[in-house]
Amino acid sequence: MIAPMVILLAIFVIYPLFYSFYLSTFEISFYKDPVFVGLQFYGYVLDSPKFWNALWVGLRLALMVVPVMLVLAFLIASLIKTLGKRLSGFLKTTIYIPTVISFVVASVVFVFMYRSQGGLVNGLLEVIGAGPFAFLSDPGMALPAIAVPAIWLGLGVTTLIMLAGMLDIPESYYEAAALEGAGFIQQTIYVTIPLLKNVLLFLLVTGFIVALQSFELPLVMTAGGPVEATTTPNLYIFNQFKDPTPYATSFSLTAALLLFFVLGTISALIFRLVRSDKALDG
Repeated sequence: MIAPMVILLAIFVIYPLFYSFYLSTFEISFYKDPVFVGLQFYGYVLDSPKFWNALWVGLRLALMVVPVMLVLAFLIASLIKTLGKRLSGFLKTTIYIPTVISFVVASVVFVFMYRSQGGLVNGLLEVIGAGPFAFLSDPGMALPAIAVPAIWLGLGVTTLIMLAGMLDIPESYYEAAALEGAGFIQQTIYVTIPLLKNVLLFLLVTGFIVALQSFELPLVMTAGGPVEATTTPNLYIFNQFKDPTPYATSFSLTAALLLFFVLGTISALIFRLVRSDKALDG
């Protein structure tokens, strides 16, 4: 079983990765033959303030989305676990529905909801005497405004994965904790969360990766604006690829490889931190 998986990994991951690195050492143009330039484009990308801004935007978006989504998913999964079969089935279906909605469709819906005139969000705020706010035109509000649909779209899958992890915990652990006098909060802190560490780690890593690679939401809702306040790494790469300069293809490919390295580094750091906590716990 291992050999076929290694072959598939080599064909679909390792080979494309090394070939992409090979191509990034050439100046590629649709109008002339490739020219070998070594690591020149890596220097260009790393010297670009827009590249670092895009990484910072992606990281901030991930920090807005992932913690909130994990907390909400944990609370909803805990609620579903206590409900009867029929009611829990209805709630699971309801929470999962946004997952099947296209990111583009969701983006358009939220653009209309955020409108200064006639938008649902500003309409509700005006009822309590606040607003209207230009959510998508204000550099300080645009990224949080994008984080809201990102949380909504990812909450369903996150909740169901969290729920599956909770249901996998033997009830005998909770019964033993109850006999020791532990209430719901104590059981959550000392039983549920420790036994969900692997699930939480998986959701944390995948959540950061997905959030950092956000593309459709900022593209449709703000086109990366205002003043590049919502230009995520993937949107930056897309914009560079569209650039009319002759070396746009090589530049965008190099930026994509650097993003791959950043995502791998962040994932490794998260794993390292979790392992350090386990070591401290004994």
